[in-house]
Amino acid sequence: MEYFIILEDILLTKLPKEKFIKFDKFYKLFLENKLIFDHNYRALEIENPSYADFLSIVKPTKLPPIKNFKTKEGKKYLVHTILHIEYSAVDLALDAALRYQNMPFEFYRDWLEVANDEIRHFLMLEKLLKELNGFYGEFEVHKNLFEAMQQTPDLLSRMACIPRYLEANGLDQNPKIMEKLNSNKDEFNVKLIEALKIILEEEISHVKKGDFWFKYECDKVGCNPEVAYFDAIEKVFPGSTKRKMDLNFNARKEAGFSCDELKFLSKKDDCI
Repeated sequence: MEYFIILEDILLTKLPKEKFIKFDKFYKLFLENKLIFDHNYRALEIENPSYADFLSIVKPTKLPPIKNFKTKEGKKYLVHTILHIEYSAVDLALDAALRYQNMPFEFYRDWLEVANDEIRHFLMLEKLLKELNGFYGEFEVHKNLFEAMQQTPDLLSRMACIPRYLEANGLDQNPKIMEKLNSNKDEFNVKLIEALKIILEEEISHVKKGDFWFKYECDKVGCNPEVAYFDAIEKVFPGSTKRKMDLNFNARKEAGFSCDELKFLSKKDDCI
């Protein structure tokens, strides 16, 4: 059985349950070294996200802000928003494991491990959403993460912009959400906080994997990682290097960010 053919079918599978069943079987084969790699395979250019048929997609500006963590509806919307990020992250990890040929085996292992984590995060959050009588697809969503994937076909920009920028931004936002949930520590919010703690810890490892393969590619092509990073994110996310970011310094350091990068992004004189 050929690795890339099966993985592309999984990525293109539309419904979460079916996708996860397929991935589970595939991942077991991968871990047992029962797949062959045809590195001449070229992945399809994907025009629409896998969730386009069952979710209502709108521009981010059309989505309401996440602000009320006390009402049932507010909690549902918060969980649904994070749930959609996790489902999008499943596809991003699968695409990374699919799109780049002739990489070390460890590259494919890393991104399939990330996909496996993201699926677990999705299922954990979906269970919480069901406790509120909610379901995935109840609210409108955006496709920003999918569009970022489309804009980063090469490995260097993909690793810079997805794990090292978008997912790293999640390291900054996660503790802020937990802090707000802590201010209204009811039974449901306590369970959600525990889920977010697990997600935060594992997302650090995802960003760290992206950091490793970003620097691997920089070394391969002979470019300065810090210069290449800021060039890449500014190209895909204009203005991203100019704004002052409120960073989770400890998490980003653990994930591989340099002090100079953190000072530049935060517009601070230190990285403490």
